[in-house]
Amino acid sequence: MGERETRPAPAEPLRRRPFLRFFSADAITAAGLSISVVAVDVLVVQVLEATEQQVGLIRAVQFLPYLLLGLLAGALVDRWPRRPVLVVSHAAAGLALLTVPMLWWLGHLTLPTTAAVLFLVGACGVMSVAAEQSAVPDLVGREQLVLANARLGQARTVAQTSGPAAAGVLVAWVGAPMTLLLTAGGRLVSAGLLATVAMGPAPSRDRGRSGLDGGLTRSMGQGLAFVYRHRTLAPLALSTHVWFLANSAAMTVFALYALRYLGISPALYGVVLACAGVGGLAGALAAPWIARSLGEGSTVLLGRTLMPLAWTAVILVPDASAGSVLALAGAKTLYGLAMGVEDPAEAGFQQSVTPRGMLGRMNSTMRTANRGCGAAGAVLGGAAAGALGLQETLWITVAVFVVAALIIVFSPLRGARAARHAPL
Repeated sequence: MGERETRPAPAEPLRRRPFLRFFSADAITAAGLSISVVAVDVLVVQVLEATEQQVGLIRAVQFLPYLLLGLLAGALVDRWPRRPVLVVSHAAAGLALLTVPMLWWLGHLTLPTTAAVLFLVGACGVMSVAAEQSAVPDLVGREQLVLANARLGQARTVAQTSGPAAAGVLVAWVGAPMTLLLTAGGRLVSAGLLATVAMGPAPSRDRGRSGLDGGLTRSMGQGLAFVYRHRTLAPLALSTHVWFLANSAAMTVFALYALRYLGISPALYGVVLACAGVGGLAGALAAPWIARSLGEGSTVLLGRTLMPLAWTAVILVPDASAGSVLALAGAKTLYGLAMGVEDPAEAGFQQSVTPRGMLGRMNSTMRTANRGCGAAGAVLGGAAAGALGLQETLWITVAVFVVAALIIVFSPLRGARAARHAPL
């Protein structure tokens, strides 16, 4: 009986002014990112006419900075004040994205130059994401973490709902390269907003010597040991790594499947992706109540269970007829619902069970391995699509999604509640 009691709702985190500003900056960034997803897919698949293998490599390049820099970013974020990291990384990403329309206008935009820009943006994202996830517990109380992450998730899913549809129209109107101007502008505006948010000091003032010294190396090792020796974080990490492998492969194939195999237009492609935002918003709205009722661990499991069902529905779509596009939209809605349910619970659980001075390293350890799996999934997905076919590759990803769910089923994370695992 005690496992399923419904806990009282925490206070609204948006009433805290620093979190409200942080929330606004995150929402603007999310809107720009949702536009860039469509713009980059159309740019690579239709404008630059990449092959299946090249599509996989371009997507892998976006994950590569996390693999190369993620652990270092986490260790540095646990030593540096987080606000300057956020401001500089967002501003640098915005400036990097501005080079895409400039190179296109000059006639020098190629697949290698596009990959280079996306790598630079990803490198900035490594630092900003590590700092963002570590900053949330400074802005709200621990009892508000799931709700705060749900609010962030709700804003992101609103962006995912409106952004792709708007991007499809913009791409048809001004072209994919020029559409990325909006994403660049969003990053610069977010940097300005984050500069006004008061955050806590650096968790550790012992910066040690400059460069990758022994102390910094030990710091990164401590983050790895904390995550992979933790009773509940370790299975969560393993399940999420497998999930990223499957999702990256599936999303790599989906762009080819929708734009080439089914032959839907960029505008309809944007609408279909927007449906994932609709589902995500519904999931994020329900996530705090589900987490209070079932516990964060079982809430993550619920999302992981819905994911293979969503991709099975995608595979069963036969063509680009009106009915098929509606079915595809429904499948992407379920996909978004799965992520909307699990993401706030996963983030809230991670933040609740991790000491403040370990947050940057915990987040970056998770994300480094996740993005490494994402890079591998993108390359493998593109290669498998070329060798086996698009539908056959998607069936393989469904099986891998099932494995991600089963890892939680047979672990202490199933039914776990953050309050029972929080650090003293």
